[in-house]
Amino acid sequence: MSRDPGGAASGGVAARWAAARWATVMQAGGDVAANVADLPWTPLAMARSSVTWRSAIYLAVSLAFGLGWFIALVVGLALSTILLIIWVGLPMLALMMIAWRFGAMLERRLVRLAFGVRIADPYRPLPPGRNPLAKLKSMASDPATWKDLAYLAVLFPITLVEFVTSVVVWAATFALLFLPVIVAADGGAEVSVGPVSYWAGNPLEALPISLIGLVLLVFAMYTTRVMAVTHSAFARLMLGQSPSQQENLELRKRTEHLRASRARGVDAAEFERRRIERDLHDGAQQRLLAVAMDIGRARAKLEDDPEGARALIEQAHLGTKEAITELRDLARGIYPAILTDRGLDPALSGLAGRAPVPVEVDVDLPERPPAAVESIAYFIVAESLANIAKYARATRATVRVAREDRWVVVEVIDNGVGGATARAGGGLAGLADRAATIDGMLIVDSPPGGPTIIRADLPCTW
Repeated sequence: MSRDPGGAASGGVAARWAAARWATVMQAGGDVAANVADLPWTPLAMARSSVTWRSAIYLAVSLAFGLGWFIALVVGLALSTILLIIWVGLPMLALMMIAWRFGAMLERRLVRLAFGVRIADPYRPLPPGRNPLAKLKSMASDPATWKDLAYLAVLFPITLVEFVTSVVVWAATFALLFLPVIVAADGGAEVSVGPVSYWAGNPLEALPISLIGLVLLVFAMYTTRVMAVTHSAFARLMLGQSPSQQENLELRKRTEHLRASRARGVDAAEFERRRIERDLHDGAQQRLLAVAMDIGRARAKLEDDPEGARALIEQAHLGTKEAITELRDLARGIYPAILTDRGLDPALSGLAGRAPVPVEVDVDLPERPPAAVESIAYFIVAESLANIAKYARATRATVRVAREDRWVVVEVIDNGVGGATARAGGGLAGLADRAATIDGMLIVDSPPGGPTIIRADLPCTW
């Protein structure tokens, strides 16, 4: 990572943070995982990717799975239906239903292993207790159970097409690629494509055909990738959660996230209240008490010792000014007046002016964000600059605030020694809790030796 506070380090952490933010958003959506279609489609990238070869293996062997379930369903359901005239048919149907649900669960795991696509089980929760009839009734009334059956019923023709296509394409590819070996073993081979035929009597004469095999290898990888994307999309449609289930899961995850962030916000607010109470008690309150005592002593000496009274009054006056300064600093720590009156840019410039190292401030916001976003952004910068002054041993720093889509991005970078971490109960952890109260996110990137990058993404809509 570059040591330049404004250079490649910022771009690198921005890219990683964008990926992390996208992952967080996608995770909130439920069972969304890395899709085989999202992987690079260049021939070299496909050749290097294990997904390509896992997909090829799955497409070649899944016919056995599809055929096995086709036979099991046809025989099992037909026999169970016939035996419904006696009581034996009902338990057989129940066992078949449990079996095909298990088969669908296995298929979800195979799809994830082969294509890298995670499909969460879409089933409704079973009723509590040990009543098997209630559980079977719940399974039978679950639409996902019947979607599983439909998927397994049509899996055989789908896997048959995939198997035939895979065998033809890959067999031709390997035959052409390894033609020199075949010729060396058999003493010669003839390759015919329609009316055109080519005789290779020795391995050297077979090398041009091997080059054609390389082209066919690229075609085979693309064919495999297309079938993998198609199969995984069909599997997610039939075996995945319905739109309403995904929405409910997203809402539940969102609620849990918000509940946790609000709890951390309450804890942070309580900690801040105690800090303010402690600062008032140990600082301004003690100074004002000393001022009151000095004024009382001066009043007692006013007639007998005017000079001593004057000195005490001067001391009380000095103490009053110091108390006012402490109260002003305390009020600035709660919510600075300049932030309310003039906005984020002047407030951050004021922080930079009081910092012990040169700080470059760049605020690029088309309009003023909401007060909560402004406040959190201000305190993130204030705490970061305070940490730079205490621990970083930096010679310069940069502060950037900008609008990116629906986010206000706050970034503080210094060229110090690094090693900063967001420890529980520490200032950086408190900043993360502040950001979480409005569903924001904060990252600390501080490798040993620096640079240190603190970035917060705060959701904001105007």
